Amino acid sequence: MGVKVYGVVVSPYVATVLVCLEEAGAAYDLVAVDMAAGEHKSHHHLARNPFGKIPVFEDGEVTLFESRAIQRYVLRKYNRMDLLREGNLEESSMVDVWTEVEAHHHDPAVSHVVRECVIKPMIGGGARDQAIVDESVDQLRKVLEVYDQRLSESEYLAGDFISVADLNHFPYIYYLMTTEYATLVESCTNVKAWWGRLLARPSVRKVAAMLR
Repeated sequence: MGVKVYGVVVSPYVATVLVCLEEAGAAYDLVAVDMAAGEHKSHHHLARNPFGKIPVFEDGEVTLFESRAIQRYVLRKYNRMDLLREGNLEESSMVDVWTEVEAHHHDPAVSHVVRECVIKPMIGGGARDQAIVDESVDQLRKVLEVYDQRLSESEYLAGDFISVADLNHFPYIYYLMTTEYATLVESCTNVKAWWGRLLARPSVRKVAAMLR
């Protein structure tokens, strides 16, 4: 039994898992889940993830959900410790810090902007709620100002090495850059340069092509 990822590639959380698989050079099958038809709430999908979310990851007898946990499994299995910095306490701790920052500060802000400006039009989800966008843009601007200061000190968030903490940002920022709010990134010199370095990764370019 090979590696399977259940979901849809346009989901930012699925895309981050695929980037890690591409970084690892791992073979995998992406198994489509029909979200519009409610397949994610079906009995067979709930057996994989009781919360009815995507992605779900299967590797033989191992079944995992929650994208950040799946990423760490993939990188450990395929010995991409350079993206986790395991073995170096200080560096791995900084990866942990910026992974938490992404999850608790960046994601809550950017996800609302992308959902309203990109995802809703993509799925025919109705009109944009501009009040939600405006509030989230203000939050995201403050987060990116912190990032810009951090990235004035090092090339990547955890240090002068790329890590999973950086890769986690790719799908949402990719979508953000297709909106009028791309200026949030472009106005932060260090964030813009960091984004350029991320886009140069072959793994990111490959998955980005799937998002178009």
